[in-house]
Amino acid sequence: MREGTETLVRRELYSAPAYWIRSVDLSFDLDPIKTLVISRMQVEPNSAFAGHHEALRLDGEDITVTRVQVNGQSISFRLENGQLVLENLPSEPFQLEIRNTCSPEKNTRLNGLYTSGGGFFTQCEAQGFRRITFFLDRPDVMATFKVTLRANKQSYPVLLSNGNKVESGDLDHGRHYAVWVDPHPKPCYLFALVAANLVCREQRVVSRTGKDHLLQVYVRSGDLDKTEHAMQSLVAALIWDEARFGLSLDLERFMIVAVSDFNMGAMENKGLNIFNTKFVLANPATATDVDFGNVEAVVGHEYFHNWTGNRVTCRDWFQLSLKEGLTVYRDQEFTQDMAGSPSARAVKRIEDVRQLRQIQFAEDAGPMAHPVRPDSYQAIDNFYTSTVYEKGAEVVRMMATLVGRAGFARGMTLYFERFDGQAVTCDDFAQAISDANPDSALAPRLEAFKRWYAQSGTPRVQASGEYDADNRRYTLTLSQSCPATPGQSEKQPFVIPVALGLLDREGRALPMQFVGGPLASPTERLLVLEEASQSFTFINLDSAPVPSLLRGFSAPVILQAQASQDDLLTLLRHDSDAFNRWEAGQQLGLERLLAAVQADQNGEEPTLDAAFIDAMQALLRDESLDAAFRELLLTLPSESYVAERLVERGVAVDPQTIHRVRDAFRAQLAQALHADWAAVWDKHAQTGGYSPDAISSGRRALANLALANLVLDAARSGDTVWPGRAYQRCKDATNMTDRLGALSALVQAHAELAEPALARFHAQFQGEALVIDKWFTLQATAPESNGRVFARVKALAQHPDFSVKNPNRARSLLMALTQNPAAFHRADAAGYVFWAEKVIEIDAINRQLAARLARGLDRWRTLAEPQRGAAQEALQRVAAKPDLSADVREIVSRALAA
Repeated sequence: MREGTETLVRRELYSAPAYWIRSVDLSFDLDPIKTLVISRMQVEPNSAFAGHHEALRLDGEDITVTRVQVNGQSISFRLENGQLVLENLPSEPFQLEIRNTCSPEKNTRLNGLYTSGGGFFTQCEAQGFRRITFFLDRPDVMATFKVTLRANKQSYPVLLSNGNKVESGDLDHGRHYAVWVDPHPKPCYLFALVAANLVCREQRVVSRTGKDHLLQVYVRSGDLDKTEHAMQSLVAALIWDEARFGLSLDLERFMIVAVSDFNMGAMENKGLNIFNTKFVLANPATATDVDFGNVEAVVGHEYFHNWTGNRVTCRDWFQLSLKEGLTVYRDQEFTQDMAGSPSARAVKRIEDVRQLRQIQFAEDAGPMAHPVRPDSYQAIDNFYTSTVYEKGAEVVRMMATLVGRAGFARGMTLYFERFDGQAVTCDDFAQAISDANPDSALAPRLEAFKRWYAQSGTPRVQASGEYDADNRRYTLTLSQSCPATPGQSEKQPFVIPVALGLLDREGRALPMQFVGGPLASPTERLLVLEEASQSFTFINLDSAPVPSLLRGFSAPVILQAQASQDDLLTLLRHDSDAFNRWEAGQQLGLERLLAAVQADQNGEEPTLDAAFIDAMQALLRDESLDAAFRELLLTLPSESYVAERLVERGVAVDPQTIHRVRDAFRAQLAQALHADWAAVWDKHAQTGGYSPDAISSGRRALANLALANLVLDAARSGDTVWPGRAYQRCKDATNMTDRLGALSALVQAHAELAEPALARFHAQFQGEALVIDKWFTLQATAPESNGRVFARVKALAQHPDFSVKNPNRARSLLMALTQNPAAFHRADAAGYVFWAEKVIEIDAINRQLAARLARGLDRWRTLAEPQRGAAQEALQRVAAKPDLSADVREIVSRALAA
């Protein structure tokens, strides 16, 4: 597709289709080179178009049509702009039959029907079904599906599709068949097909409704021992959804299939979820604690889609967050509940917020900024973003905050009562939550609240307090603003829930009494900021309080508060809200990093002050704190987060300087707290038999942080003891978390033993693809040192185990490099030249994967010279390619135009 030919799709131009497809009978004769697809559809003209003889335009891509019949009679057709156009059709419902062929083996885009590891798999979201057969490939066309699969029995003994299997048997010439019926109408993006040589873990469960269900997890032979956790997570998700929202499984069986070639994490196809192996396979020997957590979260996410996405789906792709934002909220709540203790729940919340701020906030501030409900797109695949998913989840979370937990459950019940079996909008969801809670803080503010769907950008909330000692009053003034974003220069005020507590200097919670309010006032309140500026006054306070603002990160905003160092230290030591305690530590570290970056330009050495080191030491020694929470408290803000905060202050970003400063701070903490790190290591290094539970995982996380600091300090002092211990742990560890933690400590410190440890690790796990992905990523994300990391990445791109055709492998090295600022943003532009080469190379194979990699230079305008000019040249080089895909062209064009 040449520049300028891409079609811009606009939300405001949505209209219902001229025809509905009510049922589909699909037949597949599966062959890698040439698969025959026969589609028999019951088509019904849309009554809204009565009197208008509209043509039926069916979407299709890279398929060959051989016959078209209407009510059994062949008809003429034409192909026009990627559509099969049929005219002069009956005015009454009719049967349409289309025969076509496709070539799964040539489908390197992994979108539609493709082959992987000798099997057949599908991925139809967002617009992949059109690569299988001609169809109205849009989410508001919902039909029941019957699917017949035929294939060679020896090569493809497992034949799966959506719904319930109603028939199977043998055919001539060593072939067999299976017939599947999905009784629930669904859009074609939820269609799935699998034909492969797989093994299966099964478990039967009985739901609260008394119905018996078969749960199945299909994997390649040899991987069955890695499926227990996925099955346990599926059972837990089923039980949780029944208990929390009263939603039960609605099919006789629920299937998960793992495939190694997959562009996404997983896909919620009705009853037949297809997963990236990364989010299914996990055992202690090959998966880390993070992997176990990700499996639980993604299995939960896709299962929860059965209702929030499948039973009620989105009317059009602009409403993508209707299902994704809501379901991310649900999976976050699920994983927090599975964590158990309040401290473990807080750790999960902090991890979610940290990811949101590092990825989504940067997206909001860049050229690809878009509302949670976008207004237009060229390639819909580019809008599977953190804004739609994670920020969309925060929008749902704010609704839940404003109506309360019980009120949100009522809203969900009303949502399904109104819209089960329909394709609807974000507005429909918000209205249901509001209507179920007419007396809530949401209802009177609903129209203003929906600006969260319509306006892009991250709001800034400024907070200032004034204490009136004579009248014992404290007035908190909150004001809001939001920077201009592409296409939106002016913003209206958002509805922002601000959870608040007040502390005295000893950390005691203070009652927050409003004028005229009861004496027995709560120690936490929810304020609603809905104007450009509002003030809130609290009375009967004997001294100036320390405000604890935005508790639990009650809104996805950037808080700009006038907090002194003493205020932050009070919150860090005493706040009962775990999120704000962590946030205080982050702010203390951030201010020092920002100051040191600017001082570095004057030739000053970055040095941490004694007060900060003492605060970190106190936290490290505080055994009353959960180990996982301490690990978060003791981790400095990331380089990318520091960069974004510099941009807010109008400072051009020099990634090399940020890296140098942060590395210096890490080294100083490692040295100053050496004895404490050693004590923590001794206490937490051995956790006994492996369990991925929150307490054990937290102990391993803290032990690995301690080991990393000890090895880092050894690199400074020349000590060989701690690198030797780390190397021994690489050899002897009984689980992947400890093994990879030790290897990471060596690699991050550029220890001499890193090279033999990496070689040993590769030799030990060269048959485990997901572990080798970790091996690549560990090297690509190591702290840059004199260009060594970038040089290694270039060499690894030629490694026999590396291939850009496998998305996991490409992400493990190439995307990992773009997330390593100092290694990628080189002054000599070598990182950008390499990036451009790989974007162009991958675009010819897999445009969706290439577009993800292309996002690596979204924020090029924030860079200092010479990186800024070099990045622009790299983007221009990619944009100049005449046959660039629409997916990549949209990314680079918007970046250059910003």
